[in-house]
Amino acid sequence: MKKVWFITGCSTGFGRALATALLAKKYRVVVTARKISDVEDIVAGYPETAIAIALDVTVHHQIKQAVKEAVAKFGTIDVLVNNAGIGYFAAVEESEEEEIRKMFEINVFGLSRMTQEVLPYMRNQKSGHILNIASIGGLRSFPGVGFYNATKYAVDGLSEALYKEVNPLGIKVTIIAPSGFRTDWAGRSAKNTAIKIEDYASTAWKNMGDIRGYSGNQPGDPVKAAEAMIQVVESENPPLRLLLGAAALKGARLKLAELKNDFDTWAEVSEGADFKE
Repeated sequence: MKKVWFITGCSTGFGRALATALLAKKYRVVVTARKISDVEDIVAGYPETAIAIALDVTVHHQIKQAVKEAVAKFGTIDVLVNNAGIGYFAAVEESEEEEIRKMFEINVFGLSRMTQEVLPYMRNQKSGHILNIASIGGLRSFPGVGFYNATKYAVDGLSEALYKEVNPLGIKVTIIAPSGFRTDWAGRSAKNTAIKIEDYASTAWKNMGDIRGYSGNQPGDPVKAAEAMIQVVESENPPLRLLLGAAALKGARLKLAELKNDFDTWAEVSEGADFKE
């Protein structure tokens, strides 16, 4: 029988594209969004293989209830896709704490709570796969989205540790790191700071403007991203990290080169910080 996928944040973007692709391939899918009305069209016509559940990942009791409903419907959860997330545009100094905390609550704590709620089922069946949607911005930082970068670095670091904990238990973990895709991330899903500091016009403001202006014309295709995620889950040896998009691959390679330069240049100083026997 086809795997059961549980996906958060299906109203737009990767979540919607992935749920649609999976149902067309006859997988069983738990389609979630804060408002069921946003995903009713996805599940229409799939009464046996789809269930739509209202889920705000910042509300712990909703997470518990959604997982219970999913297991009641399908008996298990084979794949968890932590996709729900938001962005926030601001230079670090301009960033408002309320907005920062809101973003962390969704991007990091929502993801971690979902993972903790689903893991007991995966441990019991000694199998499962968790896909955490991070970003190339979780490997390489950019001006104007520093705290968004921080949430995605957190997702990357948490996921790597999780992989080392659960891989011996038969559970797989993959970090999905996309570059620019034609989702709504840079549209209504991301808020701009109300604080403006002119000194950041040529750095943070410029990059924020470029990202906003690029929205709707990014090279990444969410449908192809969905197919790549399905391929990863069906792979015998899935990667810990999957970069999606040519810009993600280029950016990751640039980061590797930067790290190597710093490590090699300062190797003597690094080694010199130890006690000498």
